[in-house]
Amino acid sequence: MPAREGSFEISSRLGAPAAEVWAFATTAEGVNAELMPIARMTVPRGLDGDFAIADVVAPRRLGRSWLLLGGLIPFDWDDIGIASIGPGFAFSERSTMLSQRAWHHDRRVEPLGEGACVVTDRIRFEPRVPGLAPLLRPVFRLTFRHRHRRLRRRYGAA
Repeated sequence: MPAREGSFEISSRLGAPAAEVWAFATTAEGVNAELMPIARMTVPRGLDGDFAIADVVAPRRLGRSWLLLGGLIPFDWDDIGIASIGPGFAFSERSTMLSQRAWHHDRRVEPLGEGACVVTDRIRFEPRVPGLAPLLRPVFRLTFRHRHRRLRRRYGAA
């Protein structure tokens, strides 16, 4: 992979049904529950706080969401685009950010029997500033490790 791009994958086994995890993790409240206290994302204009990614008819550009460090200080924005929903409990986000020429986030929630599931996030990004990918990859990995830690705390590990 060229140094101008970065990617990684992270998975967690959770002690909750896939449908329950999916229903919460695709809401603004769920995304922010995973991100806090590191960051918070605003809801794009025109969408209400009850909106869920799972309800989007893709492909659709949702609009700009501000990323707030500690939930307060703007440090980046994400012009969110949902390329696809499904099959099953899955979405593909294809966005641009102030800092990223391309941000690809694919999330899949797969059932592991009745009371458990596995959540997998695949991330690929291309910074606007060439050569920053090797520096940003550990930051993004740590952020998603935090998100998965928060999911395991909420649902338990399977």
